[in-house]
Amino acid sequence: MDRPVMRAVPGERLADLPPVRAFDEATRHEMRVVASVLPFKVNNYVLDELIDWDRAPDDPMFRLTFPHRAMLPEKMFAVMSDLVAAGAPRAVVRAEADRQRRLLHPHPGGQLELNVPRMGGVAVPGLQHKYRETVLLFPAHGQTCHAYCGYCFRWAQFVGMPELKQHLPGPDAAVEYLRAHPEVTDVLVTGGDPLIMSADRLRAVLEPLLSPGLGHVRNIRIGTKALSYWPYRFLTDPDADDLMRLLSECVAAGRSLALMTHFSHGRELSTPAVRRAIARLRGTGAVLRAQAPMVRHVNDDPGVWADMWREMVQLGVQPYYTFVERDTGASEYFALPLTRALAVYQGALRRVSGLARTARGPVMSATPGKVLLSGEAEIGGQKVFVCSFLQSREPGHTGRVFFASWSPTATWFDELRPALGTDPAFFGDAAALA
Repeated sequence: MDRPVMRAVPGERLADLPPVRAFDEATRHEMRVVASVLPFKVNNYVLDELIDWDRAPDDPMFRLTFPHRAMLPEKMFAVMSDLVAAGAPRAVVRAEADRQRRLLHPHPGGQLELNVPRMGGVAVPGLQHKYRETVLLFPAHGQTCHAYCGYCFRWAQFVGMPELKQHLPGPDAAVEYLRAHPEVTDVLVTGGDPLIMSADRLRAVLEPLLSPGLGHVRNIRIGTKALSYWPYRFLTDPDADDLMRLLSECVAAGRSLALMTHFSHGRELSTPAVRRAIARLRGTGAVLRAQAPMVRHVNDDPGVWADMWREMVQLGVQPYYTFVERDTGASEYFALPLTRALAVYQGALRRVSGLARTARGPVMSATPGKVLLSGEAEIGGQKVFVCSFLQSREPGHTGRVFFASWSPTATWFDELRPALGTDPAFFGDAAALA
């Protein structure tokens, strides 16, 4: 049997793919314009196995991975369209694109300003430490993916702007930082996608976390979309067996190992390859958890989530988080009003058994912390959102319930205001805007 080989198509070539040539030239021009600003990459597995070309461009997997005009604000699109249509030199287009990217809130939630830790007064690039117990690690060779999601809040990692990119050149600084912080129990290796790396490079990141001096690091998580976009990473890639051994070694060393998988639509769970890959990963002793944002055009339907959760449970993947689309990049295209996101989430819950109700949501990873939108209520004649902190920068806020004024249009936490005497400190910078 031939071993599948991944062939990636970058954003600037997507408009020239054979199935896309059937679209009118105006649409293809719009795709080129959007791809000049936001990052896109699709591989042969996504093209051949996941997209229903009979439904494109309205197919949800097409919407997830291909450019669309509405992903850019109108003024930004007009500026870039003129340059692309005029055949401006690549350097000119790139310079203007870089300027426009800075207007798209490339690092939401204080990722660079608030999350990057310091040692001896010096920032440690490639680490984030937002919550007391958890450190994020961005290995340098894992800052790309097998294919890109249009909604990705880490899109700034992929556009070739060094000042926006987070990456850790090697493990030494991470090990030193973790030794100095025994309160840290969890390390999340993230990207990009760490599983784009070779098994040897991933081993260089993970093995130091297993050392006796880091015994307080009990849980290792790996954030990955590889199951969705290239399941052959775990099956037939040249070092797939080496990768499986490495994951098994982490479990054998006494660490809890969790693969934080990303499934945005049930079709990503439908192929024979992904099902075999999930079974093989479970054999390593790793726990598989799944998370994704709720986004327009892709999964803003309770039936989609209910079907996906049921399939996950059957395959041995635990539904973990249903996020709200973050306020960055193409968020205006994908974002839903919070009241709609809550209705979709609750509608999905009503369709499944308790085993599939483990996904917490809708959750906003906002500047103050992970905010759970628990419901809507009318209290004392005032309609409010009922919220709580699943995690908080301020540990004392974790688990606390608070109220925000209800809004029919708000799509993100900073559009909400304190209600019913809620402490404005729960809202962080957003409260100052009230």
